[in-house]
Amino acid sequence: MKEEITRVLTMVQEGKIDADKGAELIQVLKGKEETANTLFEKPTKYLDKTLKIRVVSVENDNVIVNVPIKLVKVVLMAGHSIAASIPQAEKYVKDIDISLIIEAIENELDGQIVDIKSANGDTVSVIID
Repeated sequence: MKEEITRVLTMVQEGKIDADKGAELIQVLKGKEETANTLFEKPTKYLDKTLKIRVVSVENDNVIVNVPIKLVKVVLMAGHSIAASIPQAEKYVKDIDISLIIEAIENELDGQIVDIKSANGDTVSVIID
């Protein structure tokens, strides 16, 4: 593209085209470059990712939940409320900050966003993958 812009500038310098026409041509060239770059960029597929929640208990009461990011806000809020009201599950979800997870999702974060280990060896992890 640099070569093409140089040609346009040379044409303006030689008087073959005026400055306005040269500027217009350069804008068109830059637009073509941006379009070409967009075609080769990997499109953001954040909404195709999955929120993975893993609870591993020393008593072998393990939980694995996979939720598509598209559904996360609704399912996460409802699921946390339900789990918090169940005595056996309450101890696993009481330390999870749901607003932190939602903020992470809204900012398109990847990887592990929550990692909790209790004194008795239970673990809770939340991963966006």
